[in-house]
Amino acid sequence: MGRALASPGRLALLEVLAQGPRTVEPLAREAGLSFANASRHLQVLREAGLVRATREGLHVRYALAAPEAHALLSSLRDLAEGVRREIRSLTLAYERGGSNLEAVSQRELLRRLKDGTAIAIDVRPAEEYWTGHIRGALCVPLPELRRRLRQLPADREIVAYCRGPYCVLADEAVAFLRARGRAARRLADGFPEWRAAGLAVEAEGSVR
Repeated sequence: MGRALASPGRLALLEVLAQGPRTVEPLAREAGLSFANASRHLQVLREAGLVRATREGLHVRYALAAPEAHALLSSLRDLAEGVRREIRSLTLAYERGGSNLEAVSQRELLRRLKDGTAIAIDVRPAEEYWTGHIRGALCVPLPELRRRLRQLPADREIVAYCRGPYCVLADEAVAFLRARGRAARRLADGFPEWRAAGLAVEAEGSVR
């Protein structure tokens, strides 16, 4: 497993698979890999027991082998932040240059969704949204945000979220919204962390 994790490409694939099961082509595209490279990396991850594969007709769908695989990624990230000061320094510098506001915690977002003072938008690709998303969140992929801006209520803060705390899609969405006079912040982490916390999610129209 250690050898399987020792690759930026394989870590990127695991990050995408944390959003939900995918076939090779979209996995390769989202991870920035060629189809052939993605296939080779997935085979290594499968042999290590970190992902599983299910054949669906002509395609093979990959998924994390267990929730603990994402917990392993999160632990690796937390360890890196704890022992490598430059990682935390870069993160803080990026945050100060971005929304300049403290990110919204899971608890705060849940409370504000319940009392109607905020809405959540999922700015990941639509396929990831339909695989699973925060209950009640709107599907607004980042490339569609400009076109759909008028559909978002102007009297509530908009909380954007994406794949995790290092995913910049939410930061870019917040910067775009704030430049146009909207109250916006990002969720401190992302959908996988929300799901791992046991909070309400929806997938393919079903609440679980």
